[in-house]
Amino acid sequence: MRHIQRRIALLALPALVGSILVATGPAGADPTGPSAATSRSQPEDRESVRLVQIRLTGADMLDKVAAAGFDLEHGLRRVPTGIEGEAVVTAEQVTELTAMGVEVLADDAGFAWSDQADGGIGIGVDAAGARAVQPSNHQATVRIARADWFTTKGQGFLYVEARTTEGQQADPIVGMQVENDSGKGTPFGFARTMSRFVDSGQYMFHRNLFKLDTRPTRIQVTSSTGGVTTGVVSNWLENAPPPLTANPSYKSDFVDGYKHPQQLYSRAKEIARQYPDIAEIVYLPNQTNGYQRKAQAQLGGTGQAAVVVTSAAWGHEGGNDITVEFVDRPDANLPLAVEVTGKAVRVLLATDAAGAPASTATQVADALRTRSAGLIDRAHPYRTNEGSGIVAPTAGPVALTDFLDQKRVGAPEGEVPRGPATIPVLRIGKHRDGKKPGVLIQAQDHAREWVPATTSLESAERLVHNYRSDRETKKIVENTDIFFILSNNPDGANYSFYNFASQRKNMTNHCPDASADPAQRNSWGVDLNRNYRVGSGHDGYAGGSTNCVSGTYQGPEELSEPESKNIIWLVEKYSNIKFMMSVHSNGGQLFWQPGAYIADGRITTPRPPLGDEAFYWQSAARILSQVKAHRETVVTPENVGGSSDVLYSSAGNVREDLYYTYGIYAFGWEVGGSVYNPATGNWQGGSFQPEWTGNPELVSGHAETMEYANGIMEMFRVAADWGKDKKDPTSQLVPGGGRYSEPVDVRFETSEPATIYYTTDGSRPTLESPRYAATEFREPGQVFHVTETTTFRWFSVDSAGNIEKNYDPTKTDKRNNYRTATITIAKK
Repeated sequence: MRHIQRRIALLALPALVGSILVATGPAGADPTGPSAATSRSQPEDRESVRLVQIRLTGADMLDKVAAAGFDLEHGLRRVPTGIEGEAVVTAEQVTELTAMGVEVLADDAGFAWSDQADGGIGIGVDAAGARAVQPSNHQATVRIARADWFTTKGQGFLYVEARTTEGQQADPIVGMQVENDSGKGTPFGFARTMSRFVDSGQYMFHRNLFKLDTRPTRIQVTSSTGGVTTGVVSNWLENAPPPLTANPSYKSDFVDGYKHPQQLYSRAKEIARQYPDIAEIVYLPNQTNGYQRKAQAQLGGTGQAAVVVTSAAWGHEGGNDITVEFVDRPDANLPLAVEVTGKAVRVLLATDAAGAPASTATQVADALRTRSAGLIDRAHPYRTNEGSGIVAPTAGPVALTDFLDQKRVGAPEGEVPRGPATIPVLRIGKHRDGKKPGVLIQAQDHAREWVPATTSLESAERLVHNYRSDRETKKIVENTDIFFILSNNPDGANYSFYNFASQRKNMTNHCPDASADPAQRNSWGVDLNRNYRVGSGHDGYAGGSTNCVSGTYQGPEELSEPESKNIIWLVEKYSNIKFMMSVHSNGGQLFWQPGAYIADGRITTPRPPLGDEAFYWQSAARILSQVKAHRETVVTPENVGGSSDVLYSSAGNVREDLYYTYGIYAFGWEVGGSVYNPATGNWQGGSFQPEWTGNPELVSGHAETMEYANGIMEMFRVAADWGKDKKDPTSQLVPGGGRYSEPVDVRFETSEPATIYYTTDGSRPTLESPRYAATEFREPGQVFHVTETTTFRWFSVDSAGNIEKNYDPTKTDKRNNYRTATITIAKK
């Protein structure tokens, strides 16, 4: 069986606490007034804000910016000097970003690959001469990780990723250039400089992506210090088999627009009713905290006399009926008092010897909390104010509101059900007895990401509508057990549809008084994909925030939220779940582990064994080939791999927990992203909520839904094939055992993605033996430089748990049918 995946022991570090920089807002139901000295403005007035491109040095700076309350709208991507993205900001906030060390870019000044050959780095005579005396593999200073050819919409591209052992050197920085041939037997030429990528101060690799009209067969990479190597160009997403939709009788295109959670859940239940032989509903046990808010009012502006009031009851359960009034009285030396009549709360302000109001904001807040007959739950000065100002009378009663009736422009018709929600899981499979490999599709952890929900629903519709008429679909349904969570964040998603389109998190307000005024309501909630247990921000990993108004707020503790608890419940109850896809938007990436790192030193969670890494890549190529088949959208190789390498560190994400704790192959998918535009010759990005029809060849919610549903369908086929895989892998040592006159370089090769366990000390290999590893992340297996006679003993295990030659590494028997090879180095 497959080797046991154990939850990793993670290094605990002190929490990285960001300063609380909070939003100002209006007084009363619509607070206005000057900002408190320690706060800053949020972009409430959409006329005063603009979209700017920014560049950050890495995940550590990204954490600081997010913790300060900035919403990085979309389009985050790795660039040579860190991470670029976009932010919606005011002119004042541009100044704040600059003060934090963020580089605010001019329009269209973001990183872009150059398509032109530039002569490279000026390799001189010394370096050229070094090519003839290049050291053997174990000493090589330059290695090629990937060289991929792909085409999209009539244009060819070559992507190259290489690494130099001198890459961390900063003075001088080691440059690299790539040259390509123009086909078999042609010379190298067209030298191009490669970009050096650094994250959080650590060298990662050199890369280049450029257009070519003719497919090359080989490349040559040279460093400025004389290292040189050559490599073969491989195809990326070329010559893929036709998608299921190529069958003329295949039914697709079921989703006709964006769907809010009520529509998604209703359709899931209807599918279960329509197709009871292959579908059912599983209800998750932990209800969400609900599309609901306490009613609030902010009285007295934002200065020292301001008071923020929050009801004890939810707005829809009576909080919205409460009024609060601050009342002046004509007599002198009167004490502070509170009168409650029904839902009307009157604060009778104290007076001094002259008969003037004498109650401070702190005193009024204390009285409201303790003497409001239980109507008021929280009352406090504004944000970090001391509340020392004298409270002024109000013009009359001020009504509290939960603000949920304030619908955004373009919101759907109708009302949202208030209160906690029970999330239904649509389970599809002919044999739902736990014996078939399970696949979990989880959409919309992040509320504003609407396309993942429609993509997942489209995939479910294709399964049930084609089960009886399409042979390949029938194989999927009969050989897998599929679980769809069409929206894992219904509260936040409803808030995004009806109130604030850019809502990312759920609606749970864990904020202390300093961040609990109504102007900050759009920043409350927990980022569900930062709330898990492995590689958590609570253990010092980057990418999760302790600031409750940050877009990446990780929650007060691991698994604090019902939505994340539900995922753990599901995979523990249905232990046959072996695959998982967490569907997001809109970066155009497909990734897996490692997904988090400690910024100081860029220490990642453990990288998957080489066999798992190879299986991820193999599966990704299958999935993305089917995406490409719809309209030639290509997810480029730079956007595939471990998510901390592809994008940034995301502490406490769900993929990390499911892979390391339960051994589930857990993918993260950022649908959407850049599409090549042949009219302009550029790559064009998308958004979280692209126009549904849009441009079907470029940015379109409908087109993204259809093409990425192709990919999800292929993931089901990957799982079905995995479940039926009973064939043992084979492996070999290359160049193999034998007698050699001098030291030799050897490596392992396998017939399929498989992990190799080996020994060189004469002992029998077991699951505790050393694992054959990659040379470096995103690279092939390591090379052993053998200088004396050595015997290798090994066996391989594929992704499905099949062991080479049916060897049992847990027992000692007489057969000892592991593999063996002896490298004999002749003595001179």
